[in-house]
Amino acid sequence: MRHHAAKDSPPGPADWRTLMKLQPYLWLHRWRFSFAVLFLIGAKLSTIGVPILLKHIVDGLDISKHAVLVLPAALIVGYGMLRLATTLFTDLRDMIFAKVTQGIIRQVSIESFRHLHNLSLRFHLERQTGGVTRDIDRGSQGISSIINYLLFRILPTLMEIALVGGILLVQFDWVFALITVGVVLFYIVTTVAITEWRTKYRRKMNELDSIATTRAVDSLINYETVKYFGNEKFETERYNTSMEKWQEAAVQSQNSLSLLNTVQAFIIATGVTMILWRAAAGVASGHLSLGDLVMINAFLIQIFMPLNFLGVMYREIKQSLTDIERMFKLLTQNIEVRDKPDAATLEVSSGEVKFENVSFAYDPERPILNEVDFEIPAGRNIAVVGASGSGKSTLVRLLFRFYDVTGGTIRIDGQDIRDVSQESLRAAIGIVPQDTVLFNDTLYYNIAYGRPDATRQQVEEVARAAHIQHFIESLPKKWDTVVGERGLKLSGGEKQRVAIARTLLKNPAILVLDEATSALDSKTEKIIQAELREVMKNRTSLTIAHRLSTIIDADEILVMEAGRIIERGRHEFLLALEGHYARMWEMQQQQAIKEQEAA
Repeated sequence: MRHHAAKDSPPGPADWRTLMKLQPYLWLHRWRFSFAVLFLIGAKLSTIGVPILLKHIVDGLDISKHAVLVLPAALIVGYGMLRLATTLFTDLRDMIFAKVTQGIIRQVSIESFRHLHNLSLRFHLERQTGGVTRDIDRGSQGISSIINYLLFRILPTLMEIALVGGILLVQFDWVFALITVGVVLFYIVTTVAITEWRTKYRRKMNELDSIATTRAVDSLINYETVKYFGNEKFETERYNTSMEKWQEAAVQSQNSLSLLNTVQAFIIATGVTMILWRAAAGVASGHLSLGDLVMINAFLIQIFMPLNFLGVMYREIKQSLTDIERMFKLLTQNIEVRDKPDAATLEVSSGEVKFENVSFAYDPERPILNEVDFEIPAGRNIAVVGASGSGKSTLVRLLFRFYDVTGGTIRIDGQDIRDVSQESLRAAIGIVPQDTVLFNDTLYYNIAYGRPDATRQQVEEVARAAHIQHFIESLPKKWDTVVGERGLKLSGGEKQRVAIARTLLKNPAILVLDEATSALDSKTEKIIQAELREVMKNRTSLTIAHRLSTIIDADEILVMEAGRIIERGRHEFLLALEGHYARMWEMQQQQAIKEQEAA
């Protein structure tokens, strides 16, 4: 996935809009925020007081010995107290504000996570998981960086520069203040200009990093496929190509950073030399004391030290704003399928399902379903067969309301599924898919996922009903056995039994079998089919089938082609028609005979 970075530019309206999006989250923690700002001010005032006391200590060394024993001693104690106060106020600020920063990150991350789950299947099919999760991670870190740099670095530094400039202007002549403010402004302008120039390298580096990460995650998720085709070297070379481009951008970024640091050091050195030269001349002429020289030097160190990191801070702030905006863009992604404001809870009485003249297209120019009309009476099993691309699986996605129909209506017990909440709709439907994808967690977790609040006894009962408990008990770690990424540690039959068990635990009124056994061998398929027939008893069932032998007992079979139902009826009736279904049956029977002869 390629991220298109915005054109490099100084902070503008878009950046301010991004910052304003954080304001509601800060407002939730306004009291902690207020106290943190007070502690920040206290720390800065203490910091400014240190050079002033240092001046008086140095000047005190020039008077009588008696005064030296009294006055400098008191000032030294005060100096130490100010140093302590600076650290104390800073630590209190961090303690108070830690919960704010982490709380905002948690809230925004949860909102993003929730929103991603609410987005349509279309969005997730078009985006790669590695890139999306990277956007959320970077956005969360960006929030932390923005708060840290703006509130605890930039704001205190500007406050300190203003205070120091005021002190120099009031206590000395205007030249000191002019040189200080002039050097700071020139430093800032130069730093911003160079940073803007080099930001493109940083953005390119991050873009290439996202591409490399996405490719790595995609490759590792498809570990088995890589192994099947012996493409380890190909995948490594592909990843290396991305990393080589990233390396080139990273080197350019580092070189430009070195240039920035050199220019910054030159400006600071020039400014410090000019001010100290004037201060030293003042001491030599008797206009300034030695303590004044020490104080001015301490002030310069305090205000110029943070400026050394201004380029880094500015760049990180710009990058953080970009990362936060990218995460917020996820939150603005249109939710294609929404509940109506007055959406009711689906009331399932018998479980009757009706597709009434349903039409649908993923792309308006390429219709998938054309006026499909059928009914699944309560407690009956309707099977759908047809070639790939005929629209079978689309029926399932529409029933679950992953997409809304573009024409017609789907009803459950007379209720339009667009009028009820998605949560109640999906709670009423269970599915055993062809490819059961399991979480990289324990067997217990994966079965209990059907109803997370179920008791252990209920989980064990459905495991027995799905004939998988004996297998689980035979494992060294039993229920605590981790199944691996996408359940790769289990066989196809074992994964299907887990799917059956968690569907039983959900106890849905309506059951969907989406080619649930087509990926299994004949022996395992017969065993799983027997278990599925038990699950289907007294449930309204929709079976999407590839192998016709698995649906000969269906109450009605629908034959689809090009998004239309071209034949319908029971198995015997369809064979007697000698039409499309009969030809499919004949082809599969011949294939079965060839397989038996080959065995």
